[in-house]
Amino acid sequence: MVDITSKSNTLRKAVATAKLKVSSIGTIEAVLAKKVPKGDVFEFSRAAGLFAVKKTSDVIPDCHPLPIEYTAITHQIEGLYIIIRVEVHTIYKTGVEVEAMHGASVTALTIYDMLKPIDKGIEIENIRLEHKSGGKSQYKLADQDDLKCAVIVCSDRISAGEKQDKSGKAIIQKLALHKIETNHYDIIRDDFALIQQKVKELVKEGFDLVIFTGGTGLSPRDVTPDAIRPLLEREIPGMMENVRKYGQERMPYAMLSRGVAGFIGAALVITLPGSVSGAEESMDALFPAALHVFKVQKGVNHD
Repeated sequence: MVDITSKSNTLRKAVATAKLKVSSIGTIEAVLAKKVPKGDVFEFSRAAGLFAVKKTSDVIPDCHPLPIEYTAITHQIEGLYIIIRVEVHTIYKTGVEVEAMHGASVTALTIYDMLKPIDKGIEIENIRLEHKSGGKSQYKLADQDDLKCAVIVCSDRISAGEKQDKSGKAIIQKLALHKIETNHYDIIRDDFALIQQKVKELVKEGFDLVIFTGGTGLSPRDVTPDAIRPLLEREIPGMMENVRKYGQERMPYAMLSRGVAGFIGAALVITLPGSVSGAEESMDALFPAALHVFKVQKGVNHD
């Protein structure tokens, strides 16, 4: 199966339909009058579809087991057609498109099985996904081509050449996945005044996004949040709350991170952990949703 451990839970929905055609109006009349020998077609097929939605991962190998939190199955008659509609919701890391389509297909097959004794000309014409929502694809990004971005590594040892930077480069790679170019990359010491000087310079130079990595922990030299917080004009607590929550699901020590985020002038400034895993997980927790702040800043409503 595809690794989804880096994804975040979101509300995900899918709607699938199946179209079944009978050969005579008499079959439709028997269904509506509940005179089909095998029983109530709509109720039996609805029950089968519900089971199918919940059991999708048992029969389709690459589907992840996931919590199904809502399923609705409806039938509609249009001439000689029975239209089946299946809607599925979950709050999870992956979507429910296959679950909805599996439910629609089994509902259609159950109707086929129940009607074949009285109608030899039944056909299942198509099964299709009508709609899906949730996950990263739902959230349209800002015009990231216009974003001027800087990544700053705060570390005494790396700045002294005693250690190679990995977290800063990992952040640059994560940004590239979202088509964001890093226009400035630098390594500085864990120094309160130097950190403040650096962010002030970048804000003055018109950078839109400034990401610091390192110095967010509890050691005496971890001063990045202390230097940045007094300069924030509009703090965004929810960003780092989400980072810590996301991190704690993977590593309990994530609760010790003191990172902050917010605006200094027009620049969004974010402080992330200095470990590679901490930096990567923080980026997964924040992006691409964090880019929505630039749409809000420009007065563009969320789609």
